[in-house]
Amino acid sequence: MRGYARATVLACVGLLAACAAPGPGGLKIDRSIQAVSQSSRVSVVVLHYTVADTPRALEILSKRNVSSHYLITDETPPRVFQLVDESRRAWHAGESAWYGRSDLNAASIGIEIVNRGPENGGWQPYSDAQIDTLITLLRDIVTRHQIHARNVVGHSDIAPQRKQDPGPAFPWKRLAEAGLARWYDETRAMQRIQHYQSSGLPPVRDIQEKLRRAGYPVELSGTLDAATRKVLAAFQMRYRPARHDGEPDAETLAILDSLP
Repeated sequence: MRGYARATVLACVGLLAACAAPGPGGLKIDRSIQAVSQSSRVSVVVLHYTVADTPRALEILSKRNVSSHYLITDETPPRVFQLVDESRRAWHAGESAWYGRSDLNAASIGIEIVNRGPENGGWQPYSDAQIDTLITLLRDIVTRHQIHARNVVGHSDIAPQRKQDPGPAFPWKRLAEAGLARWYDETRAMQRIQHYQSSGLPPVRDIQEKLRRAGYPVELSGTLDAATRKVLAAFQMRYRPARHDGEPDAETLAILDSLP
């Protein structure tokens, strides 16, 4: 009983100390009551590739006018650097939008993965160790911030006019199988392919509306302009990486229709 009484006293002392903790200018701020109605400011995770190797990436992300919260190296095993505290804004997303929300730096966590991106007419693959490390890191972030799978995105998803990372070599399906990213209903997609093959593709404005409902920033111009093709290419790079030319086709539209 003595131990229990002592623990109770210590807990009360700790609570009183928290209540009396000085704020700015010595102001006493009572933090003993916390509101039920609150949530994390973080609602999106954005994945990037570095293009640079690990030493160069660390230099750029720590000393230049760009940053990310985390960097996953290409070492064996990969190391994870936290370069910016999650409570602070990292400068990684730039001009971007997702589901109509802009200024994503204010609401996102950025994760850079050491990868060269395009090389020799192809794309550098990500190692299994890197993806395993990413999954472990993501699972913790997504759980703590209660982030929806549709809001784990690539830089190309939120800024399709100027970005390609993490590129078509990134294994989005592996993240989806871990419950950490959105994927489409493959059975439904097969059915929708047959529908479009027999009925033809919808008007371009309808395609743009489908892309917008999936979160992508696209203007409802009604024309298959260069900007729309870039958005389509970004979508294809993620869900149909074998062909990401920005041309609308039955498979692309079927996948778009089959997203949760």
